[in-house]
Amino acid sequence: MVEFQETQKMTQWWLWLLLAGVVGIWVWGITQQVILGQPFGNHPMSNTGLLVSSVFLAAIVAFFYSLTLRTNVNAQGIQLRYTPLTSTQLTWADIQKAEIIRYGFVGYGIRASPTYGTVYNAKGKTGLLLHKKSGEKFLLGTQHPEQLAQVVSQFVPTSSIAG
Repeated sequence: MVEFQETQKMTQWWLWLLLAGVVGIWVWGITQQVILGQPFGNHPMSNTGLLVSSVFLAAIVAFFYSLTLRTNVNAQGIQLRYTPLTSTQLTWADIQKAEIIRYGFVGYGIRASPTYGTVYNAKGKTGLLLHKKSGEKFLLGTQHPEQLAQVVSQFVPTSSIAG
């Protein structure tokens, strides 16, 4: 039985504005060169190259659109899925301590941090910092810190928001 469930997407306006700008330039280039027959730029690539690179650009946009951070907490532990990249399971027996923290910008996606260990973040600056008995740390970004802390505190010592 899942006691806490959260799904987060990459919804940063600036990311989508940047991607839309790149796509817009590319669409203009294809329109100008392939449809209107006017070379796009001083050293234009071939029409085939332009179209093939458009598929690559579309794949990048689709990748960012598909990025989803799912956190499920139940009596066995925490299951984390960062679709389409990775999935991991942490059991309560492995966790020594948990704390809800506010942090500065640590980036989005999955990254290694000297302060927080392995970071899984889709947006925001609040997360659940897990201290494993092995010494490893995991930081899971959340938009619902109070609810997550309440559920996690049933299974492992949890401190309130810090930082």
